[in-house]
Amino acid sequence: MGILNRTPDSFYDGGETFALDDLVRRGEQLSLAGADILDVGGVKAGPGEEVSEAEELDRVIPAVEALHARLDTAISVDTWRASVLSAACEAGALVGNDISGFADPEYLSVAARHKVSVVATHIRLAPRVPDPDPHYDDLVSDVLAQLLDRAERAESAGLEHDQIAIDAGLDLGKTPAMSAMLLRESGVLAATGYTLLLSASNKRFLGDLLGLDIDQRREASLAAVAYGVAHGCRIVRVHDVAGSVQVCRAIEAIQNSL
Repeated sequence: MGILNRTPDSFYDGGETFALDDLVRRGEQLSLAGADILDVGGVKAGPGEEVSEAEELDRVIPAVEALHARLDTAISVDTWRASVLSAACEAGALVGNDISGFADPEYLSVAARHKVSVVATHIRLAPRVPDPDPHYDDLVSDVLAQLLDRAERAESAGLEHDQIAIDAGLDLGKTPAMSAMLLRESGVLAATGYTLLLSASNKRFLGDLLGLDIDQRREASLAAVAYGVAHGCRIVRVHDVAGSVQVCRAIEAIQNSL
């Protein structure tokens, strides 16, 4: 899953693909590099200036339309608004990637109506809300319980089991050590039987644990992909598609040789 940010304040690229032509060009590059899914987002997850529904639609929908017209690669929309999901599905998106854990009560009914897949992500509070001192009674158990609850809600709304992926939400209401622990315990989440998505690429926990600036995290991100895939992750949301494809193929070859 290649990341496409149509935001002026992305933590990673600082708005490098905010212009529509630049985003489409980047999408074409990621597709050629081997991306199976292109994940288009118009609002960053962390705190920042308010982005209205209308502004998010203006950012996301033309991007989805342009990518859908040019590429055969599946498109995901990174949004927690049901209205944006609906418009994106009409424009060609096949996946709703919601880091809020389906906080919008209409989100799952929209997904079911359009017959698209969803990603249920764990978050302790809400997108864009600072969470500097997160606490859990039992980190892995608490995260697992919330993810299973969201997955069950999706099934109750009419989605099939194989239309639902789960994501531990690294850096979303977790300390760096907590994010590392959740990555380490990927096998526990994968054992639920739901497709496990890993979103660790260039994230803060890697930088904090290893003392790496944002432009120094490529190798650590690829190591996270390798560990995650070896322990049950089946979708990896990444900036470096070409490198991640090589890692995934290597892990696949090793596992198939057993």
